[in-house]
Amino acid sequence: MASAPVAALRRFVPVRESKEKCDACGVSLSSEHVHQFDPQSRRIRCACHSCAALSDQGYRNIPTEVRALPNFSISDAQWDDLLIPISLAFFTHSSAAGRVMALYPGPAGASESSLRLDAWEEIAAANPELLKMQPDVEALLVNRVGAAREYFIVPIDECYKLVGLIRLRWSGLSGGAAVWGEIAKFFDGLRKKGSPCRT
Repeated sequence: MASAPVAALRRFVPVRESKEKCDACGVSLSSEHVHQFDPQSRRIRCACHSCAALSDQGYRNIPTEVRALPNFSISDAQWDDLLIPISLAFFTHSSAAGRVMALYPGPAGASESSLRLDAWEEIAAANPELLKMQPDVEALLVNRVGAAREYFIVPIDECYKLVGLIRLRWSGLSGGAAVWGEIAKFFDGLRKKGSPCRT
């Protein structure tokens, strides 16, 4: 039992709110709330189930399934043809832009890379599961850091989670050991969530 002085002091300590709130209506959210994506602004928001059902203001509900692609087919030459300057990237069909966009995370956030349409179409033809991705809210996430050759179809918020992690943890020119450790943990988490892709 807390002593009287400690109990008295607690009255002056503000209670910290632990729950997130719906970005649309402000109601407190459970851990199982919905994430939504606005294709125009590329903004992600948290929503209660009632607001998510309304799908107002152009927001689309983001799915939750992570699908691993262990048999993904891409050569090193095809990867080079995509003109991605680093070994992490995600690809999503933007309904606002009317095309597939290639983005990669860095200390300044997500940057868009020029994407040759013919190079992408060649890869998509060899991996038909890419044609089943939901526009805007799903992405192909690629990890080719070091010896890794990992490919996932993920909800778009997972991509921006990785972007935020890198932006927050990056240090110096190469990022530092801490950020690469966090990236490794992120992909460990994806492997645990991932289910084999259904073709």
